[in-house]
Amino acid sequence: MTPRFGTPPRPDVAYTRRPGAYAVLPRHGQLLLTHQAQPVPELQLPGGGIDPGESPIRALHREVFEETGWTITQPRRLGAFRRFAYMPEYDLWAEKLCIIYLAWPVRMRDLPTEPGHTAVWANPAKAARDLGNAGDRYFVSRILPRA
Repeated sequence: MTPRFGTPPRPDVAYTRRPGAYAVLPRHGQLLLTHQAQPVPELQLPGGGIDPGESPIRALHREVFEETGWTITQPRRLGAFRRFAYMPEYDLWAEKLCIIYLAWPVRMRDLPTEPGHTAVWANPAKAARDLGNAGDRYFVSRILPRA
């Protein structure tokens, strides 16, 4: 069973399942994260929705690049979690199935192309406290000894 983090689902809402791929990205004792300015400023693991017909690994590479400008290598699945949330940018109540990978940033090739996102380097212990959702914090805390 996939663990659930965050607010329980509301019984009066029909949720749309939205799978996504996200990465814990250690490099030189720091983690590469993204800061999303809108709709609510939040520190996040880079990643996002898997497009129809797209593999989770392909989505991971695409989303990390869009949100940080970095390329990555050797993604390895750590696990997954679910969370229920309203996504105002899509006007959608979503059951987010978040697949979490451990990967390594290789090279910064560009600035983030995703509007409102900024690449941020953070100490892993600080990230485990400051990430915007409990599922992200859980997976970062699991890799702390390795980061």
